[in-house]
Amino acid sequence: MSEDSVLYEMQGPVAIITLNRPEKRNVVNLAMRDGVLAAWKRFEADPAARVAILTAAGDKAFCAGRDLSEAASGHGHGFIPILRDEVSVSKPVIAAINGAALGGGCFMAISCDLCVAAETASFALTEVRVGRAPIYAFWLNGVIPQKVALEMSMTGNPITARRAYELGLVNHVVPDAFLMEKALGLAMDLCAAAPLAVSATKAMIYETAGLKPEAAMAVALERFKPVFESDDAVEGMRAFREKRLPVWTGK
Repeated sequence: MSEDSVLYEMQGPVAIITLNRPEKRNVVNLAMRDGVLAAWKRFEADPAARVAILTAAGDKAFCAGRDLSEAASGHGHGFIPILRDEVSVSKPVIAAINGAALGGGCFMAISCDLCVAAETASFALTEVRVGRAPIYAFWLNGVIPQKVALEMSMTGNPITARRAYELGLVNHVVPDAFLMEKALGLAMDLCAAAPLAVSATKAMIYETAGLKPEAAMAVALERFKPVFESDDAVEGMRAFREKRLPVWTGK
């Protein structure tokens, strides 16, 4: 991993992955792409890492998309390291958005499971402004109103963090100075829950999107069967009866 373009650090059970090209508005070049992909693989492989936070250096932009100085013509699909497309992780990921999330950077934020935004953050699908197209805009179907999705995708106009919160794209909006404090607090809330249950719930929510209730129930039961039969399920009930915090083993 490029230690210059992407930083990786652990704070307890939380992996913090930082886009680190603030002088370039954290646009994704080849080095950053490779660094982010390596970071996700490292996070997924480390049993001590329970939750990841994706954030960025500087205070102007979370990520302004692809580095167009390196970009050739064509659709460019597959270059931006977007979760649930180029790479997937089973554990929860929180986006901590500290500035403008533009184009591919907006989709990097949206692809995270949860999102905390600074009050000065903004979100925009800017591809149409440079003759490209927002390939991942279909993810907005069923998430935000269709007319809002169309306006964002066809105009490239930004929305504020507060508007993104109102639309359901963002979980929390906080003053800039408290962004990482809020993200870390949310991460620790996730760490307090049983890891098998959290991972299974994440997978189930995505897998059942758009399914009819009967099909969704079948998927949920299949996903949760290992959770119900786990040692952690026994430990959770025992800890509840004994009025103590559970000690999760992930088994």
